[in-house]
Amino acid sequence: MIIKCPNCQKLNRLPCDRVNEKPICGACQFSLLLGPIEVDQASLKEIINQNKLPIIIDFWAPWCGPCKMFAPTFQVSAKKHGEKILHVKIDTEANPSIGQQYIIRSIPTLAIFKNGSEIERISGALSSIQLEQLVSRFY
Repeated sequence: MIIKCPNCQKLNRLPCDRVNEKPICGACQFSLLLGPIEVDQASLKEIINQNKLPIIIDFWAPWCGPCKMFAPTFQVSAKKHGEKILHVKIDTEANPSIGQQYIIRSIPTLAIFKNGSEIERISGALSSIQLEQLVSRFY
């Protein structure tokens, strides 16, 4: 998969099974986990099945107003907690079958996965305080 560095914005190629190794950017040596990881359907499945860290997934779409408003809050959380709980984003418009696969009825929807299984789900944009409370429960 390709991960954009949250610090210098350079693209880094990273095998999904190496996400657990606290990967750093090849250009600036900044942690690649301190920002949301944007994935497609194939890499989402791999991350869910191979990752040892808990994962919070933001199912969103570019036309969704609440999704756009929530994006900065999700990004701040990723910078703060990214090495303890992975913050992953998947565009449901670019990956339409993902909505059916995970039964996404509204966006934004946040789903928490641990050990390959979904353990919690919340629909709607959360405030920074609500997201902080949610994330801190899982690590």
